[in-house]
Amino acid sequence: MLPISAGNVTYLKPGTVSPYVQGKIQHDGSGLSLSAGGTEVELTDFEIDPGTSKLYGNVAINNEPAADHALLFQLDGSTLKPLRAAKKTAILQGTKVEVSKDAAPLLNKTFKTDAVKPLQLVGIATITINTK
Repeated sequence: MLPISAGNVTYLKPGTVSPYVQGKIQHDGSGLSLSAGGTEVELTDFEIDPGTSKLYGNVAINNEPAADHALLFQLDGSTLKPLRAAKKTAILQGTKVEVSKDAAPLLNKTFKTDAVKPLQLVGIATITINTK
């Protein structure tokens, strides 16, 4: 779970405009780390642009800054389910999170592997927004 620290998103009726989810979602202070063979890669301070279906973040390798606002993940919203509204929340679920075409070769080089493929599925996103 990555808490939302800032942002503003507009959800429009699907089919009326493309993209129908627009805005920015920030996850300052959040992230994830990948490690193998004594190498650690930290991916932090995520910023999602649902209009372009991209997730950006900062990258550090072994605690040394390597890239700011790098394209880390591509988002595939073709599997996004309709917005669900509950009493105090709105939930968007179903967007595929995939390793970006930029990040895959860099991760392979950093970890001396060929295991990371461009557009490799990382997971399915769920965004829960407090409405009250």
